[in-house]
Amino acid sequence: MDEMEVEKEETQNSKSDFQTQLEESLKTFSAPETGNLVEGTVVQVTKDYVYVDIGDKSEGLIPAEEFADNLPKEGDKVQALLMGHNSSGPVLSKKKADSKRFLKEIQQAWKDKTPVDGVIAKAVKSGYEVDLGIDRMAFLPISQADSEKVEKPESLIDVKSKFYIERLYSDNKLNPVVNRRKYLEEEINKNRDAFFENTAIGDTVKGTVKSFTSFGAFIDLGGFDGLLHINDMSWGHVARPKDFVKKGQEIELKVIRLDPVEKRINLSLKHFTEDPWVHFEEKYHVNDKVKGKVTKLTEFGAFVELEKGIEGLVHISEFSWTKKVNKPGDMVSLGQEVEAIILGYDIQAGRVSLGLKQATENPWDTIEEKYPVGTKVTGKIVKITNIGAFVALEEGIDGFLHADDISWTKKVKHPGSELSVDQEIEAVVLECDAEAHKIKIGMKQLTDDPWKAFAEEYKVGSTLEGEITSITDFGVFVKAPNGIEGLVNKANLSDEKDVPFEEAVAKYKVGDKINVYVVDVNTSKEKVAFSVREFKRKQQRDEISQYMSDSENNDDGAYTLGDLLKTQKNN
Repeated sequence: MDEMEVEKEETQNSKSDFQTQLEESLKTFSAPETGNLVEGTVVQVTKDYVYVDIGDKSEGLIPAEEFADNLPKEGDKVQALLMGHNSSGPVLSKKKADSKRFLKEIQQAWKDKTPVDGVIAKAVKSGYEVDLGIDRMAFLPISQADSEKVEKPESLIDVKSKFYIERLYSDNKLNPVVNRRKYLEEEINKNRDAFFENTAIGDTVKGTVKSFTSFGAFIDLGGFDGLLHINDMSWGHVARPKDFVKKGQEIELKVIRLDPVEKRINLSLKHFTEDPWVHFEEKYHVNDKVKGKVTKLTEFGAFVELEKGIEGLVHISEFSWTKKVNKPGDMVSLGQEVEAIILGYDIQAGRVSLGLKQATENPWDTIEEKYPVGTKVTGKIVKITNIGAFVALEEGIDGFLHADDISWTKKVKHPGSELSVDQEIEAVVLECDAEAHKIKIGMKQLTDDPWKAFAEEYKVGSTLEGEITSITDFGVFVKAPNGIEGLVNKANLSDEKDVPFEEAVAKYKVGDKINVYVVDVNTSKEKVAFSVREFKRKQQRDEISQYMSDSENNDDGAYTLGDLLKTQKNN
C-alpha cells in the first residue's frame, strides 16, 4: 500500500516538473524576426511548397519553384529569409536568402581578394557580362578577359572560370567589375612553377600545338608555352613546321632543355628516336654512289632523303655537266628516286652534299677527242645573241658561232640577219677547250679563205676595177671582182688636195664601177685599203714610163718630158 502511494506521488511530481519546464520554455521562446536568415528542417515536400520547421508556432512555406530542379528531401536542412507571417504561418524565401548570403560572399571576396566563380554570358561594348549566379551580373573588360589578346570575342562566350573582383560599387549600386586575366596568370605561374619543380630533362610531356613561327611551333603545356624548334622536329631537314605538326593537335614530346630563370622550355619530337647521324660514317663515305628520294625543291637545289632522318642537298650547280639549270624542278620532281654521289658531309651540322651529275660520265672529259679542231659538224641553232649564235652539237653540248665566222666577205652586224633559231647548219670546229667547257665553230671555214687568194692575186701596188657598195662620211666601200670589200678613205678619193671630200664624192653613186689602187692588204684582220688618188698617180707614172720608153726609140729625140706634161695639161 505504501509503495503504491509512493509511485502515485512520483507521477504527480513528474507531471508537475514537465509543466514547469513547458511554462519556462514558453516564457523564454521568441519567434524569429522578419528580415533575418533562418535555418530549418524540411518536414514535407509537395508539388507547390516545401514545408520547413524553423522553430516557430507553425511550419514556414517556401515555393517549390525557388529550388529549381534541386528539391530537398524530408529531414534536409535549408536556409531561408523570413519575409513575415500570414494566416498560414511564416512566409519564407530561399531565393532571397541565397541572394543575401551571396552579397555577403561577394563583399568578403572583394575584401579578402579571393576569386569567385562565374560564366561569361554575352559580349557587350568593350567587354562581357559575367553571370556570377543568383541573378547577379558583373562587367568584364575585354582587356582583362584572357591571358592573351582576344582575337575573337565570341570565342569566350559560355566559358566557366574564376574571377577577381576589381571594383564592387558604382553609383551606390552593387555593380561588380571583375578580372579573369589576373586569375589566369596566377594559375599559369603556379602551373609553370610546378612544371619546373616536377619535370626533368628527358621526361615525356603532353601538349597542344598552339601557334607557328618560321623557326618552329609553340606548344601549350597547360597555360604556359614550350618551344618545339624546327631543328628538333626531325633528324632530317625540315623546311616548314606545319609539315610535321598541326594546330590544335595534342602530341607527346621530350623535354630537352629547361631554364627556370628565363622560364624557357625546349621540346623535341626527334629525340624519341636514335640520332641516325651517330652511325652515318659506318654506312656512307665520300664518293659513294647512293640512292634517295627527292623530298623538297628550292631555288638553290633539291633535298634528297637517303634514309629516315638523313637528307642531303644537291646544289643546283651539281645537277648537270652540260646544261645550265635555272630551276631544280626542270631536272627532278618531288618523290622521284635518284642516284647521286656523296661529295662531302658534316656530321656535327647534320649536312650531306650530293651531286647528281657526278653519278654520270662527264662528256667534257672526252670532248677534245670527239671534236678535234677541223672536224666538220652539223647542229641546230638554239640561241642567237648580239655577237653570235649557240649551236647544239649534241644533248647539252653547244658550239659557239661568232658573227665574224659566218662569212668571209660579209660584215655581219647582227647574226639574226643571217641565221634563225632551229635552223640547221654545217660548220667546222675552230677551238675545243674541255677545261673551259667551250667549243668554237665557224661556217665560213667550210670554204677556202678568199682573203688569202686576194692577197696572192692583188699585191700592194696592184690596181683593179671594182663596184661601189656604199658611201659613208669617212670614205667609199668598193667590192673587188672576187667579192672582197675594201675602203677608199676620203683622203684618198681625189688626187687634188684642194677639192673637199663632199665635192669629190658627189661624182659617185652606189653601183658605179671605179678603178682603185691596192694600198694595203691585212688577211688576219680581213681588211684591204684602196685609193683612187694612188690609182691616178700610178696611171701617170705608167704613162710617163711609156712615153719615156717611146722617146728613147725616137731618132730625132724631139719629144721631151715637158711635151708630155704639156699634153696631159691640155687634156
